[in-house]
Amino acid sequence: MTTNETDQPSLEKPTHKAIGFWGCWALVVGIMIGSGIFMLPVVLAPYGMLGFTGWVVTAGGSILLALVLGRLAHRTTRSGGPVAYAHDAFGDLVGFLVAWGYWASYWIGMPVIAIAFVGYLTVFVPALDNAPIAQAGCALALIWGLGLISLHGIRDASIVQLLMTVLKLIPIFLIIGVGLFTGDIANLPEANPSGGSFFPVLAATALLTMWAFAGLESATVPAGDVRDAANTVPKATVIGTITVALIYIAATASVMLVVPAAELIDSTSPFSDAARALGSWGPGLIAAGAMISTAGALNGVILLSGQLPMAVAFDRLAPAILGHRNKGGAPQVSLLISLTLGSILLVANYSRGLVEAFTFLLMMSTVCLLLPLLVSALAELRHSWRSARSWAIIALAAGAYSAFAVLGSGLEVLAWGGVLILAGLPAYYLGKPKQVVEA
Repeated sequence: MTTNETDQPSLEKPTHKAIGFWGCWALVVGIMIGSGIFMLPVVLAPYGMLGFTGWVVTAGGSILLALVLGRLAHRTTRSGGPVAYAHDAFGDLVGFLVAWGYWASYWIGMPVIAIAFVGYLTVFVPALDNAPIAQAGCALALIWGLGLISLHGIRDASIVQLLMTVLKLIPIFLIIGVGLFTGDIANLPEANPSGGSFFPVLAATALLTMWAFAGLESATVPAGDVRDAANTVPKATVIGTITVALIYIAATASVMLVVPAAELIDSTSPFSDAARALGSWGPGLIAAGAMISTAGALNGVILLSGQLPMAVAFDRLAPAILGHRNKGGAPQVSLLISLTLGSILLVANYSRGLVEAFTFLLMMSTVCLLLPLLVSALAELRHSWRSARSWAIIALAAGAYSAFAVLGSGLEVLAWGGVLILAGLPAYYLGKPKQVVEA
């Protein structure tokens, strides 16, 4: 028995369950729909109509992962999501390394999303285009402005997340409507203009689109603060993932119906090009929607960047101070550390320029998001192999999809991600609270 149990934070029974179904749904949808959707039609354009096969693969794989996460979430109401599942299935070290990489993806992701926000802001403030110091200042202001909301309380951050998610969907639904009512099938591209064979094209489009589903596990992370988490989290995870899949496919198809294929390949803002059908105010509306979209994704990432270290502290894999809450129920120490690390990384990389900084940080973040999903699928496979073969098959398929995503990220991404995760080993042995056995 340990002597320091009373020093550990209590996460399973917080004083108030601040997040309901719609708050969880907004986390899933709001984090997945960030800046990527606004460029995906251009990315897929060279592959023509065959690009939709990639959407089918990624949507199907993501829904399988959502089902697995939902089943895992039904068994425990602890915060941490994939971290808790890895810890339960494979022990302290694996649980901590998953947490370490997962947490790193959050504070690495903060500057990535903030940089994307500033990129859209230049549409309204052109002077920012060649002013890297001003760009960095705007990005920092966004990070800390949203950080203050999360520091004030998880309920406030959840409300803001829901509001931004609803607002970001308005311009996307407008584009879907434009495609439905004014689109022309003559604008659709050829079936396979790339000329490649079916399976290589399928692999290419699947790799291009799978990043758009990063964040489907978001509702599982703050489970300790969710009302009726055993039922709410699984429903929000599956329904949120299906919502995003349908929106992605419908929005991409609408843009292809409105913007001729020859123009779409060379477009730098496909949604704005499609929005010209709405009049002169259309492109500005899309730029504003993209800003709301990125800000909403950042708000969700910041919220989770505090929840995850708090969950690790509850599992006694990190100092208890990371789990201490303020009066609003926010894990203030964890949030402040995450916000500070994200800010330092932003400033350190802004000398590369807007696009270069975005690309470098995105490379570092992606594999750290994918590995926890693979471990979660393996955890469910281990649990259900003997007792529920149908779920074991689903977990196996979800694991295969995750492995495909991890391997498809490329050797450079895997190398950087591996180094980052292994860097957590010293932190595990130095930071784990010592358990003193009573006489």
